[in-house]
Amino acid sequence: MSINESGTEKIKKASRGLRGTLLESLADEHTGDIREDDKALVKFHGMYMQDDRDRREERAAKKLDRLWAFMVRLRLPGGFLTAEQWEALHQVTKSYTSGTIKITTRQTVQLHGILKHHARPTHQAFNLAKLDSIAACGDVNRNVLASAHPDVSPVHGEIYQTAVHLSALLKPKTRAYYEIFVGSEKVAEKVEEDPLYQERYLPRKFKIGIAIPPQNDIDVFANDCALIAIIENNKLIGYNVGAGGGMGATHGNSATYPRLASLFGFIKKEDLDKVVYEIATVQRDFGNREDRKLSRLKYTIDKMGVDVYKAEVEKRSGVKFGPLKPYTFIRRTDDYGWAKNHEGKYYYTAFVENGRVLDENGVQFQTAFLEIAKSRKANFRFTCNQNIVISDILEQDKDFIEAILQKYNIIQHTDESSVLRKSAIACVALNTCALALAESQRYLPSLITKIEDLVTKYHLENEDISIRMTGCPNGCARPYMAEIGFVGTSLGHYNMHIGADALGTRMNKLYKENLEEANILVELEELLASFAEGKNEKETFGDFVVRKELV
Repeated sequence: MSINESGTEKIKKASRGLRGTLLESLADEHTGDIREDDKALVKFHGMYMQDDRDRREERAAKKLDRLWAFMVRLRLPGGFLTAEQWEALHQVTKSYTSGTIKITTRQTVQLHGILKHHARPTHQAFNLAKLDSIAACGDVNRNVLASAHPDVSPVHGEIYQTAVHLSALLKPKTRAYYEIFVGSEKVAEKVEEDPLYQERYLPRKFKIGIAIPPQNDIDVFANDCALIAIIENNKLIGYNVGAGGGMGATHGNSATYPRLASLFGFIKKEDLDKVVYEIATVQRDFGNREDRKLSRLKYTIDKMGVDVYKAEVEKRSGVKFGPLKPYTFIRRTDDYGWAKNHEGKYYYTAFVENGRVLDENGVQFQTAFLEIAKSRKANFRFTCNQNIVISDILEQDKDFIEAILQKYNIIQHTDESSVLRKSAIACVALNTCALALAESQRYLPSLITKIEDLVTKYHLENEDISIRMTGCPNGCARPYMAEIGFVGTSLGHYNMHIGADALGTRMNKLYKENLEEANILVELEELLASFAEGKNEKETFGDFVVRKELV
């Protein structure tokens, strides 16, 4: 191990299986904050310590401490919640949080504003519902993604179970979460052995996604480990496997960059565990532990070389990658409205703008979903586009569910929202994210309204142009894979990127830097006018940008 390892590496190794002094931090009633080293460790338990940035100046002027609170993110492989679990989530949200259920771009939910003395009650309530936040953050395998909608393929159920299995396979062995936050176990006298993570865990976060062609709703190439299900005669035979995707970057640091995963080859489904596990161990052993800005798997694979990384995975796993199997992606947006799968069950995909599940502006998401959950006539699935699928509805219950969705204006909201708005996603950003340089989820809806005026002006209302916004360059809403991406540089200013394809297989490029809203609209009007005049039949905006060499 390098003597120049980062401070976080030292904290992890000294943490006694991620315990640190978290028990002492939680017991300290003099502050809503926790100790500095514990802030690194609490992430492994699915939590971030945050403060209300809208009130920093006000609090500082009164010489008061910041308004500290936890954000908690659930571990939900494949994005699935039962009706009982949704009801528990709703009650936790009402009892202990700021009141919003936020659907993330990684197929789970996060809750903000949980005060320190509410941390244990929150996790105890989740534990009773068979939910947890273990490894939802931190230098470990994060939430495992899988194509959300069951009508995409008859093998959807098998793929979902694979996501659940991989999540368990790469879950840390430490029982610290249950000791500290649930209180259901005695403090361990001896630190648990963990063959995968050892005492140092991974250099940085590790993300797995499983796509089911022809749908790429998870943006599979944005993942450290990219798995594309190969299906023949309605049977899953294996996966095309890739590695090295990741969206994060740092302004002004040319050594950092977003990257799409590189495909290694095809494996049989029975070899999946070994290959995924060893992709993680190669990153564990060769990843950069000195500079956390350069520690993601994408940098490891570029430093080693794709062929060398692939060969190391083959050596460790004993599995040789075969030639890639053919596959086709035709869309990555969600399929809104009603659908029926091969089992005859019904599903309704509701549009939830930027994933904010609230009762506001005449659309009562929380009330409707709670009523559905209490009926026990449906389950819930989250999508990576920040929407929700009311799922597993029997034919005799379809009218009942539809009546609730109509009653609370969810069907009307979904039907009446523009194509442009339904394709847009945004990260949380201000006021809670400590890394945010600019607004995102609070600002993008109003910007979309102004862009809608432009697409109407140029008769482009039916063009499905992906727009994504983040408050910083870390890329949580995958802006570098959007046909139009906005990346915050400072309050009210954004870098504008254009030219990704519509299917998630090509990144965009920087077009203009540090734009205010007025300049954004001027640039977009010029681009949209050119697109309307010069596009080929069925040509997407991103492909037009590339063909015209606009970036």
